[in-house]
Amino acid sequence: MKFLISIVGPTGVGKTSLSLFLAKKYQAEIISCDSRQMYKYMDIGTAKIGKKVRDVIPHHFIDTLTPDQTYNANQFEKDAEAVIKELFKRHDVAITVGGSTLYIEALWNGFDEIPDVDPAIRVQLREEWEAKGLQPLLDELYKVDPTTFNEVDRKNPNRVMRAVEVYRGTGKPISFFRKGQKKKDRDYQVLKIGLRLERDALYNRINHRVEQMAKKGLGPEVQRLLDMGYGPELNAMQSIGYQEMIPFLKGETNFYSAVKLIQRNSRRYAKRQLNWYRRYPDIQWFEPGMEEEVAKWVEETVRA
Repeated sequence: MKFLISIVGPTGVGKTSLSLFLAKKYQAEIISCDSRQMYKYMDIGTAKIGKKVRDVIPHHFIDTLTPDQTYNANQFEKDAEAVIKELFKRHDVAITVGGSTLYIEALWNGFDEIPDVDPAIRVQLREEWEAKGLQPLLDELYKVDPTTFNEVDRKNPNRVMRAVEVYRGTGKPISFFRKGQKKKDRDYQVLKIGLRLERDALYNRINHRVEQMAKKGLGPEVQRLLDMGYGPELNAMQSIGYQEMIPFLKGETNFYSAVKLIQRNSRRYAKRQLNWYRRYPDIQWFEPGMEEEVAKWVEETVRA
């Protein structure tokens, strides 16, 4: 039997450290389920693992896109399954790590195919957003798809417009297609491992992490992206850490306010992640630093 160890948890909790520990223990390769670490040139704000480490422990789906390229969870499902198939030709264990819930859901359950939507709907939605702002579209999303409304990054216009677009085009909420109605036929077992902390400890950890990102040069990193022609309208540039830093770089706010906003939005994102994980009672939860306990649980589960 082949085993896919899938590590989840809120942003900043320490998933990367656990993934490296297990990768070394099982001589395994790592599949990133972080939708932002795919983008080149976005290193500090995505807490991307360094290239020296990746040269020792192979990672997949890191630095595979430029910030102006589009990608989605449906594509990830297909691409990741192909990589997993290849990895299991060489190893008995593969590891996934990352907190992008849609990517994780795609890997665990699969998505039903979303029907093609008339491109004119997308054009219309963008015109509505530019003319009236995002709030009317958020109000519409809340009415037609409260599940997605509660999970989506409501500061991300592209994600909101995509959800409304699917409903207008199909008459069904996008969450309907993300229920994994199709059955995934696997010849491997998924071991779901979660990391979590008590709320205050997690929030303190997130705040410190953002401060470290700021010290390492998050501002200059965002400026370089802008100088390369990657504008704030791009989906990649609306990631937490990037969208908040742009007003500072434009002189519209100060650095302290930008950092505080990143911290707040990161905490809110962590809360949404934790709410999503509640769907899965089969996640085995641990705290950061419990690597040996995790390994023991994996061994016992594999032997069972």
